[in-house]
Amino acid sequence: MAALRVGVLTSSDTRAAGDAEDTSGKALIELAEARGWEVVAYHLLPDDAGRIAEALIQMADEDACDVVFTTGGTGIGPRDVLPETTLGVCDREVPGIGQVIRGESLAITDRAMLSRGTAGQRGRTLIINLPGSEKAVRESFGFVAGVLEHAAEMMAGGGHG
Repeated sequence: MAALRVGVLTSSDTRAAGDAEDTSGKALIELAEARGWEVVAYHLLPDDAGRIAEALIQMADEDACDVVFTTGGTGIGPRDVLPETTLGVCDREVPGIGQVIRGESLAITDRAMLSRGTAGQRGRTLIINLPGSEKAVRESFGFVAGVLEHAAEMMAGGGHG
């Protein structure tokens, strides 16, 4: 498998307004590049379902990302819309990814049970919701990164040797 094409989307009113730095999105870019993956798209958006959906569709359909990581917007706050928006643009859900992230994260913090992050497939793109903090992004990335090249191969029709 060649290096994955990766997109990163941060959903945060505060960060999009410039009131805080996007450390979680930057961490995802760093982590992906450290694995030899090519980051081909990055979006920093407020918690707006319409704008998020447009960006996810663009990264999947136009930028041809193998994997899109999102950060933020997965909690139970009134403006947290990432899981619903992700599933709204996907062809099907890939529930095991969110289950693993929550399960592994529960060993670190009981607040993980409040995360609604999910994952879904749009065509040949896997979209994965990660929490909003840099620490949680780094942990969550580590829980799932090892299967993503195989997932991209499977979505492209291979991987069943």
